[in-house]
Amino acid sequence: MIDRIHGFCKNLQFLSGADLKLIAIISMLADHVNKALIYPYLVSNHGFLAFISDVFDIIGRIAFPLFCFMLVEGYFKTRNRKNYLLNLLLFGVISEIPFDMFTTASFFNMNWNNVMFSLALVLVTVWIIDTLKGKMQKRSKALWYLVSVVIVLVMCIVSMSLSLDYEHHAILIGYFFYLFHDMPVFAIPFGYASMFKEPWALLGFGLTLTYNGERGKQHKMLNYWFYPVHMLILGILRLYLGI
Repeated sequence: MIDRIHGFCKNLQFLSGADLKLIAIISMLADHVNKALIYPYLVSNHGFLAFISDVFDIIGRIAFPLFCFMLVEGYFKTRNRKNYLLNLLLFGVISEIPFDMFTTASFFNMNWNNVMFSLALVLVTVWIIDTLKGKMQKRSKALWYLVSVVIVLVMCIVSMSLSLDYEHHAILIGYFFYLFHDMPVFAIPFGYASMFKEPWALLGFGLTLTYNGERGKQHKMLNYWFYPVHMLILGILRLYLGI
């Protein structure tokens, strides 16, 4: 049965990591344009603009599962995990004011913090669990599973306490993609269950099955800088339009 599922998934794999990141970025942009520039006008408009908003909202649900998936993939493939974590934290700091401008039309808001910090915490969670795996699995695989669940629960509480974007959902999705790294198809129902209130997120989870294991042509700095820059532009537009 597992071999059949593996064979089926193999036939779907035609997109590289770079392709999936581009899809995630386009999805995120659609979602953010919708929230910043379309949502504020929906109170008095239920026609074509509402339809466009619904379409953008569906497209926007693709991004986060892909970002979590590629983060875990990056954990296994990066040459330097420390630098990977530091880059996420650095761009979390760089992105915070643009994020606040985009989300709340203010320059600083501690009640909601950007997704770079969420992804950094996912990376830390996976790193700790994976390190313990190497030390504990030879003694007791069951104990390692139990400890990993405890760590995940603690990190879920931390993510909610810090008001991180996607909060505990990010930790859970990252954990399931790590746990089923060799067979991501099994991570999908668990990860999706943690986001059941976002039904269209299934599109993003489904796209993880198309990953062919290749990096593709990466644009590392573009991937990082796009996040704060596009939010800064959207934030400036919100402030200028007074919405």
